[in-house]
Amino acid sequence: MEPLMEKDVISAEQKLKASMIASDVALLDELLSDDLVFINYFGYRLTKQDDIEAHRSGLLSIESIVFSDLQIKPHGDCAMVYVNAEIKGQYDGVKANGCFAFTRLWQKLGQNLQVVSAHSTLLSKLP
Repeated sequence: MEPLMEKDVISAEQKLKASMIASDVALLDELLSDDLVFINYFGYRLTKQDDIEAHRSGLLSIESIVFSDLQIKPHGDCAMVYVNAEIKGQYDGVKANGCFAFTRLWQKLGQNLQVVSAHSTLLSKLP
């Protein structure tokens, strides 16, 4: 299998960002592995289904995401992504803006890149 190229991971990150802002559950379904484990900043372990349902139901609504300090570490058919994000949106109808640090593990499955693991941490402000 060909190793991942940084440009492909950047493209996948941009697609993920766009799908989250648009609540595009079809694209999220393509980008998230069926085996996804996402640890959110509360420490809750979420699945792909949990993530997609939050968007589908309108529980989570994201207005904007601004990435900074993106670092990509390719490892064969996988890549670790470290990125900070300033997110503006609503959760359950309540304003939910914040600065976060994300770690994501992307894996090439066939011709597609998918997030298989993710973790977020709330930051007091972006560094």
